[in-house]
Amino acid sequence: MYAFLDIFFLIFHSSLVVFTLVGWIWKETRKAHLLVLTLTMCSWFGLGIWYGFGYCPCTDWHWQVKSKLGETNLPMSYVKYYADRLIGLDWNAFVLDLVVAVLGLAAFGVSIWLNLRDWRRA
Repeated sequence: MYAFLDIFFLIFHSSLVVFTLVGWIWKETRKAHLLVLTLTMCSWFGLGIWYGFGYCPCTDWHWQVKSKLGETNLPMSYVKYYADRLIGLDWNAFVLDLVVAVLGLAAFGVSIWLNLRDWRRA
């Protein structure tokens, strides 16, 4: 079951990350994109007060699964973990966190702007 959950979280979380970056592009997905990013920002900055800036429940749940599968020394960042694995380098966690935050906030700003523009036109 844990092996299935590991694959599920890899596909789901990776898809969610891609959607947060590009979901604003298509008019049909803009409202869902804004909702997903609002929830993401609430997690990063709201839950982050208690669990650490940038907290993501998906990462937390995925790391619990990986822990059950015997993986240890997992980084705090999902992006760092997979960037290290995909590229084969030990990326600087601070730099990756900064890139993720900047891209996430930029996508959030674009999403708000486009959703407001679409709402005004309707």
